[in-house]
Amino acid sequence: MPDTTAYAALDDRLLVVRGDGDDWTAREALAGRDLQSVAANPERPDRAFVGTVGSGIRRTTDAGATWERVAPDIDDRVTAVAVSPHDPDTVWAGTEPSAVYRSTDGGDAWTALPPLTDLPSESEWSFPPRPHTHHVRWLEPDPHDPERLYVAIEAGALVVTADALASLDGETDGADFWRDRPEGARYDNHTLATHPDAEGRVYTAAGDGYAQSEDGGDTWAYPQEGLDHGYVWGLAVPRADPDTVVVSAASGARSAHSVSAAEASVYRTTNAGGDEPTEWHLAMNGLPEPEGTVRSLLAASGGSVLFALNNRGLYRSVDAGASWGRVPLEWPDAYEAQTPHGLAVV
Repeated sequence: MPDTTAYAALDDRLLVVRGDGDDWTAREALAGRDLQSVAANPERPDRAFVGTVGSGIRRTTDAGATWERVAPDIDDRVTAVAVSPHDPDTVWAGTEPSAVYRSTDGGDAWTALPPLTDLPSESEWSFPPRPHTHHVRWLEPDPHDPERLYVAIEAGALVVTADALASLDGETDGADFWRDRPEGARYDNHTLATHPDAEGRVYTAAGDGYAQSEDGGDTWAYPQEGLDHGYVWGLAVPRADPDTVVVSAASGARSAHSVSAAEASVYRTTNAGGDEPTEWHLAMNGLPEPEGTVRSLLAASGGSVLFALNNRGLYRSVDAGASWGRVPLEWPDAYEAQTPHGLAVV
């Protein structure tokens, strides 16, 4: 069996990448779908969930050989998926317009959480270029508290569970269940992360910079020293060290996402915790030049291993992002013309 399976969602197809060392293979799946997100759990590496616009949630239980639609009653526009680190059978899905659903049986049955649209800030949410809607961009289960979920709404809010999930009875009001916009939190959050060795810490890559909380989102700091690009998208924290953080960033949305205007970089810090000020440094050793490269999606594997996915290829680091090597896969022009939308590594 290969040591690593990576589910890499491009614009209109999924790559199921499997391998170890110099021996890697990739198989295409879900061709023609509008892919938005992908999630998996290392305890069940052959099972993955893909969120799509127009095709709902797709699930594989055989490492991508076959796929089925689950949750047919959920909106077709599924923009975020996540699997609990506490239980691989607990799965989350976020949609457009913004709503969150949960399954506790591996994706067979789903329950709607209390409405996000009950929250006071909802009237201020919107996502260009569709000004009358918004969506859940990221779902981050807390590795220390199975009752806590962090939700990034693009664009408009960070939202956190304020009530016990176990007490859900279908009668809870959304304004009581969710904590709306904790003071100081970014509004345009793209990627959230937590770490099992840093209880209370939340990391976020946002449209207006990087931010970090040490108390479960109650208060926030904004360490930007050395981070020369303010539009931050990808984020990963190696499992071996919660104080090392790697992000991708660009000068704005167009240079981040549009292949024709792409110019994005990767930054790294090794002192996200402790008393010393956080300092960022470029971490492009082995990655393609910024010009022509869209923002990388980043994901942590075991130990100090990280992966980065962009329109130029899939890259792997074994030293927590200090250096990178391209995963040896065929990468045709059709891939290079796409902006990836999801990466899960198990």
